Amino acid sequence: MMPPPQSFGGGLPQMPKGDRADLLDKIKPEIAVDLVRHRLMGEELVDGMWKKVPALEKRALTQVGAWELSNMMLATATINTTISKLDNTEIKNRLLRISKTTQYLCVTNWTKYGIKNTSQLWFVHEVIFTNALVVLKQADGASIQELLKGTVTENRNINSGEPQNKGKLRRFLGI
Repeated sequence: MMPPPQSFGGGLPQMPKGDRADLLDKIKPEIAVDLVRHRLMGEELVDGMWKKVPALEKRALTQVGAWELSNMMLATATINTTISKLDNTEIKNRLLRISKTTQYLCVTNWTKYGIKNTSQLWFVHEVIFTNALVVLKQADGASIQELLKGTVTENRNINSGEPQNKGKLRRFLGI
């Protein structure tokens, strides 16, 4: 059974802190980082185990490349970023810096990363950029903060019978 909403100063009921913590535990943008790292290495998840996909062997990045590039995503894919309040200018500037750094890393370390052609550069750019964009847009105008503030649980007890204090009221009124 959920505790009743708390109201402070006559305002809207507030979600109990435990429920907010549960919701925050469910927001895990960093999960995508590990998924992308394995995908960049040409692996897929089969029965709970990451396995190499033979058809992707020639297009897969090395472990070093996948690790360093997924770490670029980790810079934004955190709960701290998600619950922050960013404006559109901040988001665009951050995306530009992440994109430039990712491209610089790829060009500088192309042999170490296992990059064999320019299409891999574009692919890596799109993966990193898209993930960063989505996570940063969650922080646009503090939308996740607003979600947390706006989430309210209600616990109502409705009795169809007479009020319990009716006997006291009758005695007070002399009925």
